[in-house]
Amino acid sequence: MVQTLLKTQPLSLTLPREISLYVGVEEFERLATVNRDLRLERTAAGELIVNPPTGWETGERNFSLTVQFGIWRNGLNEPGKAFDSSTGFTLPNGAIYSPDLSWISQKRWDTLQPEDKGTYPKICPDFVVELRSNSDAIKSLQGKMKEYMESGARLGWLIDPKRERVEVYRAKKAVEILSRPDELSGESVLPGFLLNLRRIWS
Repeated sequence: MVQTLLKTQPLSLTLPREISLYVGVEEFERLATVNRDLRLERTAAGELIVNPPTGWETGERNFSLTVQFGIWRNGLNEPGKAFDSSTGFTLPNGAIYSPDLSWISQKRWDTLQPEDKGTYPKICPDFVVELRSNSDAIKSLQGKMKEYMESGARLGWLIDPKRERVEVYRAKKAVEILSRPDELSGESVLPGFLLNLRRIWS
């Protein structure tokens, strides 16, 4: 059905919250190609997640995250690949997610076979950040963070401006909850990286 719609005139379809749309990997890739204004994701079960463009507050916060991380990435000799929120990754369970910010060590990236470096690389980043927007359900983001950690991530931050707190996820450790911290450390995963959160809370 998805293929038929793509070959004909586009249609607008409103789905109630209680109805889910499921797509295969190839269908997902085609949908993502023709809907570049949307950030599409796919759960391990094949459910399509449609993320509309963010509001200005989330956009500004995400920009601050990206700039700070870029300064660290370009200023230190820590080999690896850094990605913004437009990059999707295929996790081992089949989910295709796009963290708001992510990083993969060069050593792990170099282990990928050429066929695994497609549009959505078949690898889970070492480091992931999810920044909650006003429309995001916290349970959904927490579920994503859990999947990242189960898929090989070593450090993850779920930043929640709405509740002014950060959930810190570490491999094989309990989640740490921080109330309105001024900064976050990249620890041993990102040596020397400190994220200033004052702009996030303001």
